[in-house]
Amino acid sequence: MFKENTFQGKVVLVTGGRSGIGYQIAKDMLILGAKVVICSRKKIPLLEAKDQLKTYGDIEAMPCDIRKEEEIEQLAAFIKKQHGRLDILVNNAGGQFPTLAEYTNNKGWNAVINNNLNGTFYMTRIMANHFFLPQKSGVIINIIVDIYRGFPGMVHTGAARAGVENMTKTLAQEWSHANIRINCVAPGTIESSGLDTYPQAIQDMFEEAKKANPLGRFGRVEDVSNAVCFLASPLASYITGISLYVDGAQHLNYDNMALPRILKSFMT
Repeated sequence: MFKENTFQGKVVLVTGGRSGIGYQIAKDMLILGAKVVICSRKKIPLLEAKDQLKTYGDIEAMPCDIRKEEEIEQLAAFIKKQHGRLDILVNNAGGQFPTLAEYTNNKGWNAVINNNLNGTFYMTRIMANHFFLPQKSGVIINIIVDIYRGFPGMVHTGAARAGVENMTKTLAQEWSHANIRINCVAPGTIESSGLDTYPQAIQDMFEEAKKANPLGRFGRVEDVSNAVCFLASPLASYITGISLYVDGAQHLNYDNMALPRILKSFMT
């Protein structure tokens, strides 16, 4: 479906691009002809990712904490100096942890909201003001999660990602005059480096959930990247303001309460 020059001449920024889904998106964008900039908070792993990705094309990297507006401004200045423009923004950076709502303190709540919601908005607004609105063109893809039926066991990120989804619908309308398209991609459970960070009991739950998935498997980072590349490409030129679920229909039949049950078992 994609041609090797699909993104020829385009400049792409992928936040959280040093590993997992973000790394795959950066890789595929490079293969399809784009010039790519990746950012994340940790400098050394970021530069290691850049060194690996340079095999595929023109790649730049700059550390950036999306929660800090001054760092995003510095990133925008860097992109302007290196490339003079930005065509596609993939808001992939984010983080969360399993928790029951009654045990979620203010510090944990605010950390996830600030990262996943505020940081995504800061990045979107600043890049739009520097590039997309003056250019009167641009594409924004926001990576969220499966929030179709809420997110028991992760109330903080469910709320944050729902905010991003609504922001996406709002900006798809507000910025349509400037030919800016903005969509969400909502991955289900994806087999990537992130799964390894969870306790064994939760990983065991994932194995059961895999069997229950209508397609009988979890997603691959390539599945998510393919969706991102499609929505960012001219093939999706008349699509804006939507959320595309990449989850094998997990959002329709998944046992949403499996994670809270395991978390409660830790408390007894």
